[in-house]
Amino acid sequence: MKPLPFSSSSSVRNVHLFHYLLSLLAFVVLVTILYWEDISCNVFYSLDLGYNPPTQNIHSALSKLTTVYLNTYSMISLNLSFPGVDRGEIKLTKLPFAIEDGVTQRCNLFNGRWVWDEGRPLYEEPECPYIQPQLTCQEHGRPDKDYQKWRWQPHHCSLPRFNATLMLESLRGKRMMFVGDSLNRGQFVSMVCLLQTVISQNASSMETFGSLSVFTAKDYNATIEFYWAPFLLESNSDDAIVHRISDRVVRKGSINKHGKHWKGADIIVFNTYLWWMTGLKFKILQGSFDDDDKEIVEVSTEEAYRMAMNSMLRWVTKNMDPRITRVFFTTMSPSHGKSVDWGGELKGNCYNETTMIQDPSYWGSDCRKSIMQVIEQVLRNSHIPITILNITQLSSYRKDAHTSIYKKQWSPLTPKQLADPVSYADCVHWCLPGLQDTWNELLFAKLFYP
Repeated sequence: MKPLPFSSSSSVRNVHLFHYLLSLLAFVVLVTILYWEDISCNVFYSLDLGYNPPTQNIHSALSKLTTVYLNTYSMISLNLSFPGVDRGEIKLTKLPFAIEDGVTQRCNLFNGRWVWDEGRPLYEEPECPYIQPQLTCQEHGRPDKDYQKWRWQPHHCSLPRFNATLMLESLRGKRMMFVGDSLNRGQFVSMVCLLQTVISQNASSMETFGSLSVFTAKDYNATIEFYWAPFLLESNSDDAIVHRISDRVVRKGSINKHGKHWKGADIIVFNTYLWWMTGLKFKILQGSFDDDDKEIVEVSTEEAYRMAMNSMLRWVTKNMDPRITRVFFTTMSPSHGKSVDWGGELKGNCYNETTMIQDPSYWGSDCRKSIMQVIEQVLRNSHIPITILNITQLSSYRKDAHTSIYKKQWSPLTPKQLADPVSYADCVHWCLPGLQDTWNELLFAKLFYP
């Protein structure tokens, strides 16, 4: 019996396709072997997390890689899988809220310099009634205003000007939420101040419900919210008012304790860092805070932080729809508690500092690169686009912008403290208006011009 005839044209195509794929695979393997060191280095930095790369060429490569990373999610068809979503359903021409896809923009917004701008600040301190007394430096006697005048200038492009009307129109009928610690609350307040410049006071309101603060722009049916969760997970520091606990404990696998309040947000900006920095070890609760006999284990701070980041990633994957929502993560905010870091006095800090650090490679001892590495390793595995707001390096230069002693003190200062202002200077938080307005300019740029 003769064998069945077959289509010669079909077989030829299959053979050619097989040879093509085999050749492509061989080429990829060869390039990987030859250039593995460069590739691994670039991948390691591809999220632009603020490390100090050894050469300017790597900075350039990182900008391109970061752009590619973000624009991967701007393609017509996303080859990703999400729980409960048919892969074929996901068809995007650009990220949600974006008014440009960013394909032609090859610029690292986080690599640049500070330039003097007489047009700043973007609002005046007395004009924004929502600034907390911990951040109103002028009201509390700061004699200079130079820290308000600096504008961030990326090396190869310019930040788009913050447009409060565009932001509000885009938020019409939507929720924007900041989740994290007091530094994220400062960014939340900055955003409110930027937006309220085009809102009449009787057309807005601010309400607080425990850990949740809600600013409402009534004419837009839009809310900008802040949720206090310094570890993202449940902890013994979750009280929004009384949370100064030195022996901090975080409960494993507990993100839903707070996450249930985040559901339904259209834009979420996460941060978590400062509260983890209690030492080399961190305490993790295995059971419940209600258990009489609590099982607590100690792990490295990096391992504990990785646990929280993975929990956040799982929550985002389950609860945020990439077709209509956006997720951001703000990297660590630097403090300036040791002036020896920038060549100052041995026992000094940010107190009385009115100029910024000029060394472009400066990296303070307060910013753990091991934590930055954890952020990169976790977020590069995300199947949901999470945009990094890499504020660490650009903020590291700004030792002049902290609240220092010019803030409300919650308890009377002792004569000993009054005699030594360095002892009570706040070198963690930032004056408003000030540096955190730049963080929101970067958020604005990444939201609309990704």
